Amino acid sequence: MSARTPACRAGFALPAAALLLLLSGCTSPAPPPARDAPGARGPSPAPAAQGRSAATGPRDAPYWVNPEGKAARAVAGHLAAGRTAEAALLRRISSRPQAEWLGPDRSGTETRALTEAATRAGREALLVLYAIPNRDCGLHSAGGATDAAAYGAWVDGVARGIGGRRATVVLEPDAVMHVVDGCTEGRLRVERYALLKEAVQRLKRQPATTVYLDAGNAGWGRPADLRLPLREAGIAEADGFAVNVSNFRTTAESTAYGRQLSALVGGKPFVIDTSRNGNGPATEGDPAENWCNPPGRALGAAPTRSTGDPLVAAHLWIKRPGESDGPCRGGPEAGEWFDAYARELAGGGR
Repeated sequence: MSARTPACRAGFALPAAALLLLLSGCTSPAPPPARDAPGARGPSPAPAAQGRSAATGPRDAPYWVNPEGKAARAVAGHLAAGRTAEAALLRRISSRPQAEWLGPDRSGTETRALTEAATRAGREALLVLYAIPNRDCGLHSAGGATDAAAYGAWVDGVARGIGGRRATVVLEPDAVMHVVDGCTEGRLRVERYALLKEAVQRLKRQPATTVYLDAGNAGWGRPADLRLPLREAGIAEADGFAVNVSNFRTTAESTAYGRQLSALVGGKPFVIDTSRNGNGPATEGDPAENWCNPPGRALGAAPTRSTGDPLVAAHLWIKRPGESDGPCRGGPEAGEWFDAYARELAGGGR
C-alpha cells in the first residue's frame, strides 16, 4: 500500500454478463449478475459508536435491490445446505439496496439492463462509475479507460443506457482525492478535472439522473483542500457529493465532514456511505492495514433518504458489504464474496 494512498480498490472481474429469467408475478428478463466491487479505502483512525436505523420503506429508500447480487446468492447457498441461521444473518445484507459498480467492462447495454430492472420493480438504480483513466494511480485498482477519448465514449454509453429512467450516480471514487493527495501525476491533473466535469455534464443531460462527485472521507484530506478541486471537477453542475465511500467512518463524523465541505461548495447536499460504519473504523493492529477486512466492524444505518439533516440527501450502501477488500485476514481477492466476513458484519462485529 502506498504511503500516499491509504486506500485500495479491487479491480473488476470480467465474466460475461448474462440476462437471466426472473419470476416475479410475470416472467421478465433479470439484470446481469452482480460484478466485483472495489475494496475499502482511506485511513481508519478514531472509532465511535454507531446506531442502527429501523427498516425503511420504498419512500425512504427507493433504491433497487438486485435479486442476483452476491449476498442473495450466498443466502440461497446457505438455505440449500440447511444453514438457516447463516442465511438469516446474510438477509440483513441481501435485503438492502446496494450500488452497482460500473467499470470499463460494463457497457451501456448492461447499464440499460440494470436500470430497466430497477424501473420494472418501481425503484431507482444506484450506480457507481469507476473507469477514470489511470485509475488508482496505477496501484491496487489500476485500470480504467485507456485514454480520455475512450472514457468520454464510455460515459456516453452509460448515460444512453440509463436513458430516461431514474438513477443515482456516484462518480469516480478516489478520482478527485488522488489529485489532492498528489498521487495523480501533474500532467494528468488538468485532464482528470476536465473528464470529471464533462462526465457530470453528460450524465445531467439525462432527465432523471442524480450525480454525486466523490469527495473522500473524514480521515482522508481536509475540506478546505477540496474546495477548488471539486469546483474544477464540476461540482457546480452536479447534484452534490459523496463521502465515506467504502470506508468505515461513523455517520456522525461523516456528517460533520460533509457539512464543512458543503459550506465551501455553495451549500451542496451530500450522501454518506453507511454500509460498514456501524462500529466505526478499526483502531487495533497495524493502522496501515485497517482498510482491509478489519475485524469487529458492523453494518451501518440502512439506506434511506430520511436522514434528519437537510444537507444529508441520503445514507447509502455504496460499498457492497461482504465483498472482500483484498487477500488479507483470510479473505479472497478484492471484490470476491467473503462469507465469514459478511456474517461478522451482519452480526454486528461479533
